[in-house]
Amino acid sequence: MTDAAARPRPEEFASGRPVVFRNATVITVDSQGVLENADVLIEGETIAGVGPRLEVPEGTLEIDATGGIVMPGMIDTHRHMWQTALRGYGGDWALSQYFVFYYLTWGEVFRPEDIYAGNLLSALESIDQGVTTTLDWSHALRTPEYGEAALQAFREIPGRFVLAYGNYLGAPWEWANSPEFRKFVSDNFNAPDDMLGLQLAFDVPASEDFPEQAAFQAARDLDLRVTTHAGVWGATTDQSISHMYDGGWMTDKVTYVHAASLGPESYQKIAATGGTVSVATESEQSAGQGYPSTWAVRKYGIPTSLSMDTSVWWSADFFSAMRATLSAFRSRDHLEMQSKGETVNVNRLRAEDVVWQATMGGATTLGMTDKLGSLTVGKKADVVLIKNDESPAMTPILNPYAHVVFQAGTADVHTVVVNGRVVKYDGKRIDLPLAPVRDKVAASVEYVRSSLGEQAWDEWMHPQIPEDEPIANPYQYKEDD
Repeated sequence: MTDAAARPRPEEFASGRPVVFRNATVITVDSQGVLENADVLIEGETIAGVGPRLEVPEGTLEIDATGGIVMPGMIDTHRHMWQTALRGYGGDWALSQYFVFYYLTWGEVFRPEDIYAGNLLSALESIDQGVTTTLDWSHALRTPEYGEAALQAFREIPGRFVLAYGNYLGAPWEWANSPEFRKFVSDNFNAPDDMLGLQLAFDVPASEDFPEQAAFQAARDLDLRVTTHAGVWGATTDQSISHMYDGGWMTDKVTYVHAASLGPESYQKIAATGGTVSVATESEQSAGQGYPSTWAVRKYGIPTSLSMDTSVWWSADFFSAMRATLSAFRSRDHLEMQSKGETVNVNRLRAEDVVWQATMGGATTLGMTDKLGSLTVGKKADVVLIKNDESPAMTPILNPYAHVVFQAGTADVHTVVVNGRVVKYDGKRIDLPLAPVRDKVAASVEYVRSSLGEQAWDEWMHPQIPEDEPIANPYQYKEDD
């Protein structure tokens, strides 16, 4: 064990020296699988070595990972980051109430500084919890000024981000082809940058018309990937998929978020065109887009990644995302078998599978499998150490995949490395205080609350629940006289 006096000091990580994790259980998420008592060496921005008793350059900083798990940084492929400023506000909403609040009633209230505040908090939270790459499904960018505010937050937090540019109050076939948006793209994304990417985010509602094809054309012109909410019950349906497929817009550069209420033909079209699915299990279970689609898409061989959707309902806890996804799949398996009078004897989805979804699945969805998602020599050094010597849940570690999914939690995130930079060590962020972020968020909340007014603020936070009609019970108990 490393003596306390020999542990790296946080300020030492700013020196650019190589870093090595020693004596860890290493989940590589590549062909090496799990390595016991192994090391991971980082030099510059890159993973330089993975294996037991690595020889390292002189002056390498050593992190004692004994009793811990080293794994790739997790990847969230769909999060409305700007909504984090209203964390938990809509915890009792149905999906229709979410739509009415943001899309039809109060969407115009939010300013660029509100986008910035929410993104800043969400970005800080991502790296704090070991989510080293986050796709921001940023659908409130009414003008490029809003987009600049979103980007400013990402420039202040040392994580890896993808801005999925959207505008739910505008028509995607118009804003995606506007000179203002094209200038925003050329100003901010004029050179390759694997720390900050860009996608187009828009939906294809079920209708006879298909004006959204002009937005797909814009994505093709700009060589951008598209992320779209698909299979959302009553909103984006099989008809939406048919429009995309018939128009030739379904490719391996399209991600289908939720995909929870589609028919077999739609899943076959996604599989045939190389698309990927981003599952937000807690969202689908609670909001009602449909039953979480991992169970369905697995049959078609569609690559799946995980997401947390929005903190206006749920947390950004990716351990929770993995746990919920595995549990939802197994629940569906049990229900399907029991409906036939049979029982499940072997679980078809394993803990290893959802760890893959949280890492390599995310890299696949983002088109970055050559750079992210596994602890493979030559890939970008996005690395997480899960270790907590004071947590009863962190000992013993017998099945590393199951331990990550069912035992570990955010409090066990010991060290986080993004692109070779140590941003968190020994459970503490390095030079990333919460207070300035908290102040910006508080100011944003106060503005939104005052814009709604106290009555509307309270009514939206606590929607009325219709009374259930009592069920007559034929069984009555009466004591003898």
